[in-house]
Amino acid sequence: MNVVLVVASALLVVALLLVAWFVVTYNSLIRGRNAADNAWAQVDVQLKRRYDLVPNLIETVRGYAAHERATLDSVVAARAAAISAHGPAHQAQAEEMLSGALRGLIAVAEAYPQLRAGRNFADLQAELADTENRIAYARQYYNDAVLTYNNAVQTVPTALVATTTGFWQREFFQPAGVEHGPVQVRF
Repeated sequence: MNVVLVVASALLVVALLLVAWFVVTYNSLIRGRNAADNAWAQVDVQLKRRYDLVPNLIETVRGYAAHERATLDSVVAARAAAISAHGPAHQAQAEEMLSGALRGLIAVAEAYPQLRAGRNFADLQAELADTENRIAYARQYYNDAVLTYNNAVQTVPTALVATTTGFWQREFFQPAGVEHGPVQVRF
């Protein structure tokens, strides 16, 4: 009977250790997923800030360059596409289109010295440049959180818990194509 009791006790201890390991691993995956969600929320905040600046910039340019309708319309369309994009991959593609449209808008503005000299336009450009920097930082923070989470989901033994409990890899937020950097502001 002593041997049976020792074996049963050993099996119980092993089972308890496995359950404890499973719970700890599961909780670490939850923390990683929540960190990635929080990081994406920060990216979203900065993108919304950018979207709020775009109409003001368009209206400022429109007053000086009313005949540049195609450029203004492309910025409006790119902004709308970026607002409606879902998921990091689609968001990155939409943001790339918006960045290109904003570069075109800034290029148009360079042809109007009175516009460039205006305080409102200069303030909006400075705010946009600051927002672009914030977006870059938030994107880096998000990608770091996703890297940590994806590493946990993919590595053994955590991957055993991840696949059995429905944890899947997350997408990185990367621009489509070549990185152009923030919109350049020149006077």
